[in-house]
Formats: sequence, structure tokens, C-alpha cells
Amino acid sequence: MREETAMESAYEELAPAPAAAAVKGGGGSKKKKKHRREGGGEKRKKKEYRLVSYHELPDYMKENRFIINYYRSEWPVLNAVLSLFSWHNETINIWTHLLGFMVFFGLTVLHLGQYFPQVADLIGHLSWPISKVAENVSSNIGDVLSGAAMFMQTSPALASGGMAVASQTTRWPFFVFLAGAMFCLLSSCACHLLSCHSHRLNVFLIRLDYTGIAVMIVVSFFPPIYYIFQCDPQWQVVYLSAITAAGVGTVYALMSPRLSAARYRAHRALLFVGMGLSGVVPAVHAVAVNWHEPRRNVTLAYEGAMALSYLTGTAFYLTRVPERWRPGMFDLCGQSHQIFHALVIAGALAHYAAAIVFIQARDEMGCPAK
Repeated sequence: MREETAMESAYEELAPAPAAAAVKGGGGSKKKKKHRREGGGEKRKKKEYRLVSYHELPDYMKENRFIINYYRSEWPVLNAVLSLFSWHNETINIWTHLLGFMVFFGLTVLHLGQYFPQVADLIGHLSWPISKVAENVSSNIGDVLSGAAMFMQTSPALASGGMAVASQTTRWPFFVFLAGAMFCLLSSCACHLLSCHSHRLNVFLIRLDYTGIAVMIVVSFFPPIYYIFQCDPQWQVVYLSAITAAGVGTVYALMSPRLSAARYRAHRALLFVGMGLSGVVPAVHAVAVNWHEPRRNVTLAYEGAMALSYLTGTAFYLTRVPERWRPGMFDLCGQSHQIFHALVIAGALAHYAAAIVFIQARDEMGCPAK
């Protein structure tokens, strides 16, 4: 310790004064090292924030070889968040599901207004601008939102002739579906936005995304099964328990590092498709039970549109069409994953419309006395 102190004293006597060296522009070794560090930091900064090609990506980010350019690679979290407002090959993927989340959040607020007067008052102030936005975005989405607004404006406590309904069916299965849809869309948005940060965060967000998809599939079963079989609760328990168990098993399997690898993407997709197609059994049962129900064809049309949207989106996801036909052409817009996202939103809205019909029918019919 004392030898080190002596060496430091000798160095201080021999070394020039820092102020004098700075005035003379001597550029001592410390100053040169500082400049080198700053220059290296600038180089690293430029490399860190620029968009790169597929071949420059670390192996864990190489997922679609037909998307050639405009990747973000190992960006800081803040820069990744701010890239929400810049143009890269994930921009549309992020915004499709972020806007979808906003739509379902708005629908949730609309329906909560049924139970909380403060929310209903807020909806009254916002009803005109919301209807105009829906009109401008899409006529189909506008129809769905208009139906929701009409559903909300009609008091559930009133029936024809102004007589009070004895009881209103519970809404919790419907809100479970809305919450699950929001969770799925928001987790997907977070995955596409932030998975460029690091390998560890990438793996976590991909698994969160898988969980969101499984949750979305499971909660989609709740409104139709609950309301169709409300008068036969044993079938509610059977079908909802079965799909919930399937969802838990799927999520558990997808937590495996092996199944998280890119080469197993088809296996993952088929797991989700299998979960969805398991709904054929309760669907056939429901049609048989409600064969003479006048709204049967309406709900079948909505649910058929949902199934077609999801299956078509999965086909785009698996085949990577159209980018496999012209690699590099669809890097920013028109790639298969963006089409998949848009069809997921369409399917979820179709299912939402069917759920509204289920609720209205059950409110009107109730269950026969036993």
C-alpha cells in the first residue's frame, strides 16, 4: 500500500499540470483515450440505432428470411418504444394490434356504461365523435360499433310495453372475452415493439405473445357456451373446463425452449388451430339444441366469418405469402404477418357481434322454469 502511494507521488511530480497541458493543446494520453472512447461510443451509437438487414441480425432474431431489410436489432428499450412512431418492418404489425386493442377497449368502456352511470355519461359526450370515426375507418367496423351503441342505449331493464324484465342474464362471460381479446392484442403489440431489445426480452415477449393467443382462443368460447347452454349448466361446465384445460396445456407446452425455436412455428400454429377447431363439438351441439331459434343463422354467419378469418390468417402466417414470392418487396407493407394481424381483428369483431346476439337472445328468452 505504501509502495503504491510512493509511486503515485512520483508520478504527480513528473506529470505536467493538467491546466497547462490543456492551454498548450498538448493532448496527453488521458485526453487521447477520452477522445477514442467518445469516438467509439459514437460509432456504437450509430450502429445500435440504425436499421439493418436480415443477414446482420443475431441468430435469435432470424425468423423470416423473405423479409430482407428494415430490422431493428438490439436497440435500447427507450429507442424501441419511440420506434412506434418511425417506419420499419414491424410498424404495421405493431399498429394493427394496437388499434385493435383500442377498439376493444372502447367497446369495453361502452358496455361498462351499462353498470356505471359515470361511464354512461362519458359515452354520451363521446358518442358523436366515436360514430364519425367508425364511419371513416370502415363501414363493417362502423356497423359493429353502431350495433354496440344501440345495444347500450337500450335499457336492459326494459322490455316491450315498458314492462320490467324479471332478470337479466349475467355479463361476466362477455367481459371475460373482451378482457382476453385486449390482453392478446396488447401482448402481441408489446412483442413486436420490444423484442428487438435483447435475447432475454425477446424470449420472454414471444412466450407472452403465445400465452395471449391461447387466452384469446379460450375466452372466445365463454360467451357462446355460457349463453347457449345457460339452461343446461352441466354442459357449461364440461365444455368450458375442457377448453380451459386445453389452453393451460398448450401454454405449458409452448413454454418449452425447444418449441419456442423458429423451426417449430408450424407446430405452434397447429396447436392453436387444434384448440380453435375443438369448438366444432359444442357448435354442433348448440345448433341441435337451438335448431328452431330464429337467430340461429345470424350467429352461425358471424361465427363462420370468425372461423374463416382465423383460418385464412393462419394460412398466410404458415405459407409466408406473398413475401416468399418476391423477397424484399413486402418488407414494409403487405407481408403475411400483417395480413394475419388484420384477419385476427376481423375475426375477433365477428365473434363480438355474435356475442351481442347471444346476450340479447338470452335476455329475452330466459330459462324455462323447472
